[in-house]
Amino acid sequence: MKEDTQPLIRQKNTPLGAEFQASLDLFLHYLAAERRLAANTLSSYSSDLHFLLHFCQRRKLTLANITATHIHAFLKKNLQQQISSRSNSRKLSCFRAFFRFLVSENIIPTDPCLHVDSAKIGRSLPKALSIHEVNRLLAIGDNSNPLSGRNQTMLHLLYATGLRVSELVNLPLMAINHGAGYVRILGKGDKERLVPMGQQAKNSLHHYISKLRPQILKKKSSQFLFVTGHGTAMSRARFWQIIKEVARTAGITKSISPHMLRHSFATHLLAHDADLRAVQMMLGHADIATTQIYTHVDSTRLKSIHKRFHPRG
Repeated sequence: MKEDTQPLIRQKNTPLGAEFQASLDLFLHYLAAERRLAANTLSSYSSDLHFLLHFCQRRKLTLANITATHIHAFLKKNLQQQISSRSNSRKLSCFRAFFRFLVSENIIPTDPCLHVDSAKIGRSLPKALSIHEVNRLLAIGDNSNPLSGRNQTMLHLLYATGLRVSELVNLPLMAINHGAGYVRILGKGDKERLVPMGQQAKNSLHHYISKLRPQILKKKSSQFLFVTGHGTAMSRARFWQIIKEVARTAGITKSISPHMLRHSFATHLLAHDADLRAVQMMLGHADIATTQIYTHVDSTRLKSIHKRFHPRG
């Protein structure tokens, strides 16, 4: 069959046939009404599935005719068009959910994703900071300066709890339970979870809330924990800038992002033998397979284990 030359990215606005569109609409309605997924997540699912279904439509397939071979061909085409392995893995998760739903609704007889192996697509390990780098990052800041102290508190809380950056910047003030030492988080799909925070994060939060936050607000009121001078929540883009600025000051040369502290939180917990399911709950992962990617160990620790236990080490 002649290979497509049209880039996948240009296919979003191409109309789908009636069968494909009806099934896509039904699935998105299910995600919104029953799974209560956020608008951004629904948009991502819709886009990913539109590309796949258009790919299948060009091959004159029906839903029931789609096989693992077609899914693999689509993902391979993505890689050829410089779409990352990580994005491909995310897309595959979306496809699995879609086809499982179609099977449960008796729209198709079998799930074509059952025989699609994630490992063949490739999945990069999450990048994490070392504990030394985290300590350097968290040491930057002036607790007497309201904005600098706020930024340092945000970094402390991010590493202490593994929050997503969207969860961090939108935290309400009432989410903090100082007495119990927990943060109450409303995550993806409006799922609530409680995450404990360490003493350093608690101390930093107490100082920020009692001393610095009122100085930033200047008698204005706000429901948000981390506020700007306007009393609004900080944007994700602004926090991204802040963490890069702090990293430069700390002399960290790695390309850093807020999500890297989430990765570091999970990696460091599991490296110190934390329970995998407990880490899954704290991260808010629906599938434990997502958490298992953090069970990799660095080469230094591998060498240490080998030297300690191998008879010829």
